[in-house]
Amino acid sequence: MNKKTKVLSLLVFGTLLLTSCGGKKDNGDIIAPKPVEKHSDAILSMQNYHNTSTQNWGGNTYSITVTRTVDRSLPVTEDENGQKYYDNKINLLVKRSDGSVFLEKIFSKSDFSEYITGDYGKKGALLGVVFDKIDGGNLKFGASIGSPDKTSDEYIPFVVTISRSGSVSISKDTQMDTGSDVAPQDEQDDSN
Repeated sequence: MNKKTKVLSLLVFGTLLLTSCGGKKDNGDIIAPKPVEKHSDAILSMQNYHNTSTQNWGGNTYSITVTRTVDRSLPVTEDENGQKYYDNKINLLVKRSDGSVFLEKIFSKSDFSEYITGDYGKKGALLGVVFDKIDGGNLKFGASIGSPDKTSDEYIPFVVTISRSGSVSISKDTQMDTGSDVAPQDEQDDSN
């Protein structure tokens, strides 16, 4: 090859290189495709929990134990992405100071069916029941039904009231309480 051909080849190569890079501006943006939510074909379970507290109610001391367990006999629930989960049952046990049982009630999602609306209520799981306060001589609990995905904040809040006579009533919670979590996902006193 002569000198003229080499220079011409380098010139063509350089032009091609500049042309192939032309029009692309590097503005620092990295565009990545939106991740597709994948879910397992397996049916998942929420974590079981067990919590006991002591309350002074009507001048007497009561022990309140709430236990959430997976119940595979209940209809399967699902989160917003279609991931399937087993539903839960919740055992609420209120004992007097002498150890006698004042009230024992097992809750499932069907206990709240009168108030369930929307997909995350109908498809969702019974998430939790937690002691809230003593109000007007009644024990008040927060309860929730919603997405079983622990990272979700989709749920319907309820109030469960236990009277001094032991009657249980359920109503939809119309007041947002930002001071406490009525849908416990992971309690410190967990048991599987």
